[in-house]
Amino acid sequence: MSTVQDSLHAVIGRPHSRIDGPLKVSGEATYTSDVDLPGLLHAVPVSSTIASGKLVSLEFAAAESMPGVHAVLHRGNIGRFYRISGNSMDTGYVDEARPPFEDDIIRYYGQYVALVIADTFEAATAAAAAVKVGYETAPHDVSTTLSSDAELKVESERGDAASAFDSAPVKIDESYVTPVETHNPIELHATVAHWDGDSYTFYETSQAISNHQGTLMQMLGLPKEKVRVISRYLGSGFGGKLWMWPHSLLAAAASRHTGHPVKLVLSRKMMFQNVGHRPLTQQRVRLGANADGTLTSIRHDYLNHRSILDAYSENCGEATPLLYSTPNLRVSSGTVPRNVGSPTAMRGPGAVPGLFALESAMDELAFKLGIDPVELRIRNEPRVDESSGLPFSSRHLVECLSTGADKFGWAQRTPGIGSMKRDGLTLGWGVGACSWLGLRFSAEATVDLRADGTARVVCGTQDIGTGTYTILAQLVAAQTGLPLDKIEVGLGDTALPPGPISGGSAATASVIPAVFDAARAAIGTVLARAAAVSGSPFEGTGADTLAFSEGRVHRKGETPASGVPFSDILAAAKMHAASGSGRAAGGFDDPLKKKFSIHSYGVHFAEVTWQPEIAQLRVSRVATVIDAGRILNLKAGRNQIEGAIVMGVGMALFEHTSYDERTGAPINSNLADYIIASNADTPALDVTFLDHPDTIFNELGARGIAEIGLAGIAPAITSAVHHATGVRVRRLPVMIEDLLV
Repeated sequence: MSTVQDSLHAVIGRPHSRIDGPLKVSGEATYTSDVDLPGLLHAVPVSSTIASGKLVSLEFAAAESMPGVHAVLHRGNIGRFYRISGNSMDTGYVDEARPPFEDDIIRYYGQYVALVIADTFEAATAAAAAVKVGYETAPHDVSTTLSSDAELKVESERGDAASAFDSAPVKIDESYVTPVETHNPIELHATVAHWDGDSYTFYETSQAISNHQGTLMQMLGLPKEKVRVISRYLGSGFGGKLWMWPHSLLAAAASRHTGHPVKLVLSRKMMFQNVGHRPLTQQRVRLGANADGTLTSIRHDYLNHRSILDAYSENCGEATPLLYSTPNLRVSSGTVPRNVGSPTAMRGPGAVPGLFALESAMDELAFKLGIDPVELRIRNEPRVDESSGLPFSSRHLVECLSTGADKFGWAQRTPGIGSMKRDGLTLGWGVGACSWLGLRFSAEATVDLRADGTARVVCGTQDIGTGTYTILAQLVAAQTGLPLDKIEVGLGDTALPPGPISGGSAATASVIPAVFDAARAAIGTVLARAAAVSGSPFEGTGADTLAFSEGRVHRKGETPASGVPFSDILAAAKMHAASGSGRAAGGFDDPLKKKFSIHSYGVHFAEVTWQPEIAQLRVSRVATVIDAGRILNLKAGRNQIEGAIVMGVGMALFEHTSYDERTGAPINSNLADYIIASNADTPALDVTFLDHPDTIFNELGARGIAEIGLAGIAPAITSAVHHATGVRVRRLPVMIEDLLV
């Protein structure tokens, strides 16, 4: 007999191609900058060319008189914007709280000072270049050394970490630096705003349309029903598109001012100035241990830079209190203002730079003790989350370490510096553990089982390129037994039931219960109609005696083939569709987190090759094992981890944004000078998922995986670099100059 469980096993945990893939490869998928509305105008911002000071004059008469120009907006005519009531996942969230043109103070290079609106992008660009801006300059600071006397706030503490460190037989006390990294998705940030005289429709590059709507309605001073946000497809975001940035408000003002829809697409240069970045971090890690490697103390103090007005904290200590067992721990943090745009979340915020420091220190401790780095981590495995005393909902880090060591061939590693050779190259092997918190946010969904035998599921979340369209189809298929090509998925519109953000690796875990409940409710309606409607073969029976499998209604205990397609029931009932709705709660204050410590875990094993004769360093292979509960789509899941590893290669060896000390400008603000990992830099990749569903977290036992693949890979690479060269790199990225000693 076929059951819902059979349907679930047939579709969940299998490798599925993305249902939106054909639209993307054929060019039919419409991204924000593709949107073309009747009467569409184009807007181009004018950006400041100083990093600190005051705007004292703005000459735009020549720009306004240029062909095709409709208006130049500035502080004097843009109208009023409001500030949000306070950052909330439910009602609105921003990292740059100051609305555009709120005052004449310049606080970072590239800050918007005016906006040109014209018939074409070319005309708007030319006119923006003709606007003359006068400044009164003031000293700026974009330095990369963060003050060591910044005030620190304790984030987590147990025991007496300072005394235990002082008395420890073996100590590590080192500082680690990660640079500014800039999100560089291929798709630029963009907004198309359309004011129809009563309400707005926004087409946005957004990872959080519901939150985007809540922020816009507050800052524009409008009720929720007057602001609609649409984001059908996203060309990646990496966290940079989670929250609304000032250009959305500029587009809104331009549309209201001109009475036309307005498109505003940022330039690549603006991507480095106006829409966030991973902040510079400076971290000091002190480890105390006994001679057998048992940790007696962990102290993790970190600073990150922030903008002048905003207070972004990178949360580098997120994983430190729970990753390893120690009776004494203290994690503290501080922020240091700089004349830069506001930092923001970047893939794996906090844990990625934080684990670079912690895992690098663990490797240094292993080397000092003469203990294998894998064994050192296993010896310090905790039984519970020692930061809270809570049990883990599911934790299999030791299995990740042992499985990864076997797959990588770690037993063949010789610990001596430069002792391993292959084909005339020096090999280096390194390992780094990783962790990421389990998150879920509130979500709603609706499922329609339609009279033509198809289904439709809708949710006001979005697919940022990670496969959410396909996941929702899989969830409905698991409940109904319908094939994926019979299921339509609607996402990316705040007119739909509100959905979660696509950030924090939370979207999938958030939508599972909402979609399942919606599908079950729709099925319940079909079964009720089957038992009651005239002409149904089940008329007069109880709905509780019926089952729904493989898209058919049948009696419990009998095969689906003995029943009828659900479309027959709807036809008999003269119904277009049977609808069901579902809702799930969640958030950072999720009550479940008061009972369990919920995290994913993993480990990366990295190999580098070093050829000193030509100073060539390469990451040649990586083996990764991830413990993230049940993986719903193996194909998309593996793609997520592989992409994160390649991004980690970029973090370790290439990526850093440089600011000109003289002007405060990001000087490598293009894809020629900001180096990211390419196909040629991609190592051989081996990704393994452990299969331990975390059913405490949700019915399917799935946790998110987008972030965790990037956490831990950089320290695995730098540890391999040390193994090959003897050079310990504590400031990313690794530079060839570091190795020529």
